[in-house]
Amino acid sequence: MTTNVISASYRTDIPAFYGAWFARRLAAGYALVRNPWSGRIYRADLRPEAVAGYVFWTRNPVPFMPVLAGLERPFAVQFTITGYGRRLEPSVPQPERAVEAAHALAALYGPRCVIWRYDPILCPVHDHVEAAGRLAEALRGATDECVVSFTSFYRKTKRNLAEAGFVWDDPKSAHRQRLIEALAEAVAPLRLSICAQPELTCGAARPARCIDPDRLGLGPHPERGNRPGCACAASRDIGAYDTCPHGCLYCYANASPHAAQQRFKVHDPEAEML
Repeated sequence: MTTNVISASYRTDIPAFYGAWFARRLAAGYALVRNPWSGRIYRADLRPEAVAGYVFWTRNPVPFMPVLAGLERPFAVQFTITGYGRRLEPSVPQPERAVEAAHALAALYGPRCVIWRYDPILCPVHDHVEAAGRLAEALRGATDECVVSFTSFYRKTKRNLAEAGFVWDDPKSAHRQRLIEALAEAVAPLRLSICAQPELTCGAARPARCIDPDRLGLGPHPERGNRPGCACAASRDIGAYDTCPHGCLYCYANASPHAAQQRFKVHDPEAEML
């Protein structure tokens, strides 16, 4: 039995923007993907017999619901809901609408299908403990886990935030640890897990495994993280960087939110590759 897990995608938001492309690639049985580092193009096998399960990453699963309804393999949805406001997140659904979508997913596929990401934690934005606690209460019954991590300030991230006039803070380790402990209490009884920042794990917060074969109902699966500290199981991502039009200013996946918006406008849904 195959153990191939497809990630779709931590490089872009396929459910929100590329559902038609994904459906056509499923029908074709493959997608072409460009390695973002080497430039090499590889073929990802999407035939049902070649895929054990899917993990989808999104800010808005609503346009993707018809595709999920016809999927022949188990799946989980990494669903980011932060509520940072239009200045930082100009195009994502309002938190109330996102919470409704999470409940709709859980009603159809169960709360184990939905993983809520309060991620990344960007300081200062607002009182994260109060905001995450409020969202956790609204999401009660729709999920069993809250995944967090602190913003990684890549050069492009700093540039995009600075151009928007946003002054950020990169809290030190002790501050981060206190906030994690407070968040774990605020979102309970949801489990708080830490994405690829294992130094912040404590009794109340454990390492996240965003690609999790147990959640998908699969057997043993080799671990192969995407970066240091990542506890994910092995998977194949089929997305492309610089293609998400949400335009979140802190996003690691876009060099420029405006370039991504322009690329989306000219994308051919018949294309084999994003």
